[in-house]
Amino acid sequence: MLTATDLAVEFASRGRRARAVDGVNLSVGAGEIVALVGESGCGKTTLARTLLGLERPTSGTVSYDGSPLSYRGKALQAYRRQVQLVLQDPMGSLNPRQTVYEAVAEGPRIHGLPDEEKVVAEALSRAGLRPPERFFLRYPHELSGGQRQRVVIAGALALDPKVLIADEPVASLDASVRGEILALLLRLRDDLGLSALVVTHDLGLAWNIADRVAVMYLGRIVESGPTEEILKNPQHPYTQALLSVLPESEERIVLTGEPPDPTRIPTGCRFHPRCQIVAAGNPIADKCRTDLLPVLPTTEGSQAACHLVTQRQTR
Repeated sequence: MLTATDLAVEFASRGRRARAVDGVNLSVGAGEIVALVGESGCGKTTLARTLLGLERPTSGTVSYDGSPLSYRGKALQAYRRQVQLVLQDPMGSLNPRQTVYEAVAEGPRIHGLPDEEKVVAEALSRAGLRPPERFFLRYPHELSGGQRQRVVIAGALALDPKVLIADEPVASLDASVRGEILALLLRLRDDLGLSALVVTHDLGLAWNIADRVAVMYLGRIVESGPTEEILKNPQHPYTQALLSVLPESEERIVLTGEPPDPTRIPTGCRFHPRCQIVAAGNPIADKCRTDLLPVLPTTEGSQAACHLVTQRQTR
């Protein structure tokens, strides 16, 4: 349904170029939920915005249903009806002066859809706000956090999209409500055949909702594959470190330092300055510091951009 091919996005920064997305291949299939995982600053949100057509790539292409994305007015508007965004902060994304009805009706009005009230009522019902008429005249401050997030989801559903891009959809919610929103996304996938790209820093969330996981670090996918394979047997040291913070993890891996400046990508493996394998003095460390790794292709199987993994596979 949605594919990024050799995608790169750069921004000017203090006289240099920041490579926020630096060669990404990623696909979301029909009826599939893919989790894009990584710590803050790794390029997840920039990638999501580029997939939505909100940012233009420096190079590479975004394709929807096999056709490259066009950035011309009508074509882009038609695309945005098919691919909708769900933001993480419902209080920030909802206008406090708009009623629930007005918030959900905004998209259908822009796209000129008929039967506005019916469309709004159906969207609210699908998002779990029933009976929908009871919420029409309410304002965001009158709703709970979970209800506000459902309104945001209803606003996306009102356009009958085929793909949702959810940026940290439960990050601002209480733990008791997160499960309800995740269950809602799974139900929408099952009932409507929706595909979804869920952007998150939480591998525990990916375990609960995703069919596939793509782990991103400093602008690139460093590991990807079926969720169960990646989370039960992570190959990349960065994925191992992310997983180690989960409560059931036996060993905590603490990464040193912060992610490097995207205007100064390290030589060799971009993760090597923080890698626990390199820090432990593994014989492959010199190769990690100097030899570039290829960009991971789009594939359904498990793969990792790591010299140690490549060495194991070639033995």
